[in-house]
Amino acid sequence: MNIIDTLTQYAVQYGLQAAVAIGIFIAGVMASRGAGNFAQQALERQTLEPPVRLLLVRIIKIVVMLFTAMIALQTLGVPIAPLLAGVGVAGVGIGLALQGVLSNVMAGLSIIFSKPYKVGEHISLLGVHGDVVVIDIFTTTLMHADRSRVLIPNRKIVGEILHNFGVIRQLHLSFPVSHRANIDDALAHVQAVLQQHPTVLKEPVPAVGVSSLGESSATIAVEPWTAVADYSVTQAELNKSILERFRTHGIELPSSRHDVYLVNRQS
Repeated sequence: MNIIDTLTQYAVQYGLQAAVAIGIFIAGVMASRGAGNFAQQALERQTLEPPVRLLLVRIIKIVVMLFTAMIALQTLGVPIAPLLAGVGVAGVGIGLALQGVLSNVMAGLSIIFSKPYKVGEHISLLGVHGDVVVIDIFTTTLMHADRSRVLIPNRKIVGEILHNFGVIRQLHLSFPVSHRANIDDALAHVQAVLQQHPTVLKEPVPAVGVSSLGESSATIAVEPWTAVADYSVTQAELNKSILERFRTHGIELPSSRHDVYLVNRQS
């Protein structure tokens, strides 16, 4: 009976405070979502990178939640000052245990604000390359040519040599033609194919010329520019189109030939 009386006494004494604290916390959750949505809409009108907007929205949500949590705890009668001191000590320990995670966060912030690359650009670093599809606080995600995703921790990127191709890439194609072929005609046909292809950029101007001479052939180098998204498709289509045009207009391609001489030796 004493236990029931004690529980009843605590319920009467602290029940209202607990109800108020829970209400404040629920209101804080709703306010956090509302503040996040409002900040998202406001930041979308600004010229900010998507990762920066995501970071700012998350910070606003966390600040609102922490503020309401402190009010809720104070309503319950929990002293805030010792709690904050304890959280600070615990934060030091957690920081030491999560050095790798924190270094990723700091590197992510450095990438987001220094902008060595942006979403949609093609980069190469650490032996991998791909199109940048996501820049997050912890990782950068690349889309490889085979449609696989490469996730690179941000701390591995900062301080490394990075090759940023931007939003356009240059193709490096080569076509061997026979020494008997008319080189000027071959170059003209290549230029015609490049002019007609819809994904070949007019600026920068494609580079076309004879790059090397072999024993039985001359190599024509074709180096046009295209958007990063069209790189693979354009390469395959140009190879096909130029080869078909050479065959249609009689541009002779080199073929391996072996001359065999029979010597009749009289004994």
